[in-house]
Amino acid sequence: MTDSQRVDSSSGLNLFFHGCGSGGHLSLGSAAATVEQQGTPLLLIDCGPGTLASFQQRYQCLPPALFISHAHMDHIADLEILTVRARLAGVAPIPLFVPLSIITTLHQRLATYPGTMAEGDHNFWQAFQLLPVTDGFIWQQRQWQIHATRHHAPGSSYALHLAGTLFYSGDTRPIPEVMAHCLKGGERLFHDCGLHANPSHTGLEDLAREYPETLRQQLVLYHYANEQDGEQLRQAGYQVARPGDCFALGASQA
Repeated sequence: MTDSQRVDSSSGLNLFFHGCGSGGHLSLGSAAATVEQQGTPLLLIDCGPGTLASFQQRYQCLPPALFISHAHMDHIADLEILTVRARLAGVAPIPLFVPLSIITTLHQRLATYPGTMAEGDHNFWQAFQLLPVTDGFIWQQRQWQIHATRHHAPGSSYALHLAGTLFYSGDTRPIPEVMAHCLKGGERLFHDCGLHANPSHTGLEDLAREYPETLRQQLVLYHYANEQDGEQLRQAGYQVARPGDCFALGASQA
């Protein structure tokens, strides 16, 4: 059994990857993951193309809540499908935690199209309980934090952090200042990394330049182009997420 398949930590919290691919290469699925507790979903992180189908296949339900890291379509496109399914299922509005600075972009991209449903009388936001986030939020009796990352424009993308348990970078260039000042110890660290860097994403060579070895040894990489690139990241000594991998979170992760 691989480390990525060792689940059920002492906290009972795990992170399941629905996809781990980069935006232009979705053979590995769009990058999205669910924080779950003993197999029960707590919070879906992002909802790009194919994410909802993967979620429903694993859990046989709609997401109980979502966090959106940023408003690129490979991370939000399935929200349009979700709003329709939630309406048809008659479920209560789904909590949707969104960093304050990206709400306008999210609204423009998904909520302004007229006639969401053929039957009419449906607004995109009716399916969700929009919960704007500045620095953090409380969900399932836990305090979650967000940190601005380096992805395109300033203030447009955010990492999700559960102190002592989880750090999920979202799309980003290296963020050593965030890692140095915000981690509490014990977090499982999931980080954007492709084989080659670009102005909005981390590349393999960035890691050695920006992060100390002790931190690099803790990283789990995702958001890479294809399985061949993933294998090269593994050969470089890193743990790499695959679609369907489930990682134990918190201190008891070995």
